[in-house]
Formats: sequence, C-alpha cells, structure tokens
Amino acid sequence: MNLRKPARTAIAAASLFLLATAHAAPNDSATLAQVRDTAMASDWAYQRLEDMTDLIGPRLSGSAGAAAAVQQVADTMRKLGAKVTLQPVKVPHWVRGEEKAQLVEYAGRPQGIVQNVVLTALGGSGATPAAGLTAPVVIVHDFDELKARAAEVKGKIVLIDVPFDQGMAERGLAGNAYGRGSAARTRGPALAAELGAAAALVRSVGGADFRLTHTGMTRLKDDQRIPAAAITAEDAMLIGRLSKRGPVTMKLTLTPKTLPDADSYNVIADLPGTDKADEFVIVSGHLDSWDLATGAHDDATGVTASMGVIETLKKLKLQPRRTIRMVAWMAEENGGSGGRAYHQAHKAQLDKQFAAIESDGGVTGRTFGVVAGVRPQYEKLFAPLQASLTKIGAGALTRRDVLGEGDLHYMESDGVPSFAPHVDTSAYFNYHHTPADTFDKVNPDHLKRHVAVLSTLTWYLANMEEPIGRAPEQLN
Repeated sequence: MNLRKPARTAIAAASLFLLATAHAAPNDSATLAQVRDTAMASDWAYQRLEDMTDLIGPRLSGSAGAAAAVQQVADTMRKLGAKVTLQPVKVPHWVRGEEKAQLVEYAGRPQGIVQNVVLTALGGSGATPAAGLTAPVVIVHDFDELKARAAEVKGKIVLIDVPFDQGMAERGLAGNAYGRGSAARTRGPALAAELGAAAALVRSVGGADFRLTHTGMTRLKDDQRIPAAAITAEDAMLIGRLSKRGPVTMKLTLTPKTLPDADSYNVIADLPGTDKADEFVIVSGHLDSWDLATGAHDDATGVTASMGVIETLKKLKLQPRRTIRMVAWMAEENGGSGGRAYHQAHKAQLDKQFAAIESDGGVTGRTFGVVAGVRPQYEKLFAPLQASLTKIGAGALTRRDVLGEGDLHYMESDGVPSFAPHVDTSAYFNYHHTPADTFDKVNPDHLKRHVAVLSTLTWYLANMEEPIGRAPEQLN
C-alpha cells in the first residue's frame, strides 16, 4: 500500500484548483496591480527609446533609418522571447533636397536687401528648377477664399495661412486645432495645383512659435506635383504684414525627389495566449518618423511603450488568454500603407482581432486614462480596469463611437474595437513634425505611466470574458 498516494492526490488537486482559479480570474485586482506597478517601476521602454532615437535617428519610410529601426525592434523583441514576424509592406520613398526661400521684392524694400524665409518641404512635394523659381505670393486663409481668387492664382506662389489655435490645445482640443491646419497642409497644395499655382506654401501646423517648421504629408498626385512647403508662423505673419504694404515676390528653391516605392516591413511580435490563442489584442505604434528629427514623441514613444507591454508581462511570467500582438507599423506618416497591408492580410479573420490599441500622441503630457472606441453598453465592463489605473492617476475612461486612429482605422471601420491612451496633448504640437522632436523632450516619468496604462489595458483586454466587438453594420 502506498501511503503517499492520498497526499500526492491532494497536492495535485490543490494545484489544479489554484491553476483553475488563476485561469478564471486573470483580471482580478491583485494581478492588475502587479502589471501596473511593475511597469511603473521600469525604465526599460525609456532605454529602448534612447536606443531608437540616438542610435538610429530619423526613420522616414524607404530610408536607411527605417530599415535599421525594423531590425532593431525585431532583434529586441526576439531577445524577449516573443514570436517575431516581419510583414512585407511597399512604402513611399521621398527624399528631401535643397530648401531655400527669400523675399526679393516688396514695398519699401531697401536697395540690396532680401529676407530669408524659414521653410521645409512637405512630404510628396514636387521640385522647382534647380535654380529656383521667382513669383508673386498670393495669401489665402481657407479653401473657399482660394477658389474665389482662382483667377489670381495661376503662375503664383500660394500661401495658405491658417493659424494654429493653441488656446484650443490647452483646453483639451489639440486634435481639433490640428485638424484645421492639417487639412490645409494635406489638401491645399493639390487644390492650388488644380488652379495653376506655381507652388504652394502653408503655415506650419503647431503651437510653439519659435520659428520652427512643421513638415507632414501633402496629397499631391503625380500630375499635381508642384513644389509645396511649410513656412514658420513668424514668416507667414511677416509676409502677411508686408502684403498690406503692397505686392510680395519670393524666390523659392526646393529640390526633393519622389523615388519608386521601397520594400519595408511591419514588425509583429506575439506573446501567445492560452485557451483563446487564436484571438488577438493588438498594442501598437508607428515605427517611421519624419526626417527633420528623431521622432521621439511621434512615434518612438508609442513603439517603445508598446514593446514595454511585452517586456512587463514577460518579466512577471504572465501568459494571457488571448495572444497579445505588438505591432510597429511602417509608413503611417506618408500614406498608412502598413496599417492598410495588415488589414488586407487579415480581412477574412477580423472576427479574431478582439481589440486594437494604438499610441500615437506622444507623452508631452501625462497619460490620464484610456479612450475606448466601444458601444455604450460595453463601457461598464471596464470599471475594474479604471479602478486599478486610478491608483496612478490614470483612471479616466472616455468612450467614443469611433476613434479613427491612423493605422487602425481600416480595421475599426470593419468593426474591430479600437483603444488609445488618453494623453494631455496640449504641448504635443509644439514638437510634432519639427526638428525639435528629440529624446530630451520626453519625460521619463510620463513614459513609465504610459507603459503602465498600456500594459494594464492590454492585459485586461486579453483576458476579458465578455465580447466587446461590434458588427460593421452597427457603425452605420
């Protein structure tokens, strides 16, 4: 007779009970607190941010920097033990050239005087002749005025002067302020080209008037590819004042090149799930940046914070029910081909994309909670998550029907619930798309809280019992 058998049986039963309990309640308050506090105590993501920004620098799609970033993130995630996949993506390849502008004629100009204008080409801009072009400047303030003055535009340099409303940004409406200016930047040059303009300028879209240029994409088709640039707010105001005295003429030189689309990748790193491993919770940021700086806030913080989610859970040896998928998107800045490629590759299995998170708002301010793109009836399901995040001052939950995040909007339009960290962005557009978006602008404590919010939210979604998805027809 084996006297140890009952003891062994009891131990085995107890182990199974504990395992079942852990499996049944992975979103209990103790586990959520463990995830939150572990992330809050770690500077791992901040170190990875330094690696990306200082060792690589700018990461515009098609560039050597973008390729190096793909390799760096993939290698780092492999070292963590994640399953890494590189998803091929064709991306735009646009290269900046010479950038120079001068005001060469205006009323009251002293003999021999010209004034330099600080500007930078917009992504997708066409080129002037190598020696530049010289033409009068026509100032408009919106599309209606541009259309109304169509007869004056042909052969001219059009300046679309839309000031950034920093007052809105400081009151939690930075996205609204940005939307008005970015519309002028993305659509204005194409409209100016249709009307026969020789070139198009826009006032930089940002809140810090330190004579900084803010670049960004403009939607110029091949047959519209006129020179297009952003000038500083100060230079836009100068041209406006001089125009009140009389006509203003500018000499403009821009020599960018649009090259054939390049081969690149989305970096995908999976932390496999258990009983729901075929369902996915995405946590993501975009890997590319504009070329004026190192893209610290836009969007190296989003990528490294998302990487930090996997690092946090690996450190705790926690395994989620659903697979957690970290994605570093490529080419968000100039067309969104990375997000589009992922959507197309998974369109037939979108029901397996349980939820998707994107971080693309930097950490210029604190992270105060979560923005949730879910229907009203699901909001109450997030109360335990809010309770946990309240401990670090990040318990706010803002529900919206649609988030419209850059890389996720294709999936969201097909019914995948989208989420984002709720960040104070009142200072974000001071640095956005400028030469000042560098590592030193990132507050390490803000980044820790950001990682904590993303980690806790991702874990919570990966272990929810209740479905939160919605059919595409519910969006209509």
